[in-house]
Amino acid sequence: MKSKLHFDPKAAVAHLRASDPVLATLIDRVGPFALELNPAASLFEALLRSIVYQQLHGKAAATIHGRVLAKLARHGGPTPGALARATDAALRGAGLSGNKLLAVRDLSAKCREGTVPSLKQAARLGDAELTARLTAVRGIGPWTVDMLLIFYLGRPDVMPTGDFAIRLGFKKLFRKRKDPTPESILKHARRWQPYRTVASWYLWRSLDPGL
Repeated sequence: MKSKLHFDPKAAVAHLRASDPVLATLIDRVGPFALELNPAASLFEALLRSIVYQQLHGKAAATIHGRVLAKLARHGGPTPGALARATDAALRGAGLSGNKLLAVRDLSAKCREGTVPSLKQAARLGDAELTARLTAVRGIGPWTVDMLLIFYLGRPDVMPTGDFAIRLGFKKLFRKRKDPTPESILKHARRWQPYRTVASWYLWRSLDPGL
């Protein structure tokens, strides 16, 4: 399933340029907004991947994720029901730690009971309600949900102040002596609404070599 942005990127960039001259200089250096969304057939798939990848480097995480998907394929594919049917031994054998096993079991249960909505249902939910429902899953915190809202769902107005790179990019761009607090970033970011996702993407890009 190919995810789509839920806003007009050109309108978003124009708004950010007009509302924040300092951010406008960064936009000029970085160039066009080019957020690449990750495809996901369901929130279960996206959150399963997020749990597997937590605290692991990319290659190791990708290997374990692939093994978990292979185990689920034996039970019909990457679905909550397939995970419920997979044994603990099989999932541990794929490389899941004890904590991650508990987390994916809880994810499966909360998908089946409806706490975690379908993608169609999620489209009708606001960011705050979706965050509340997804963070009810063991091992899923606000940062993980922010990344899902941005990179899987293409939501326009996410401000992931819990992300270290966002705080570092903000400090660098606005020449702050001290590390900015989430509250100070949110206060400044009011002028970026309703396109804080796009501003966040530019803050990430500000840390690229050569910028």
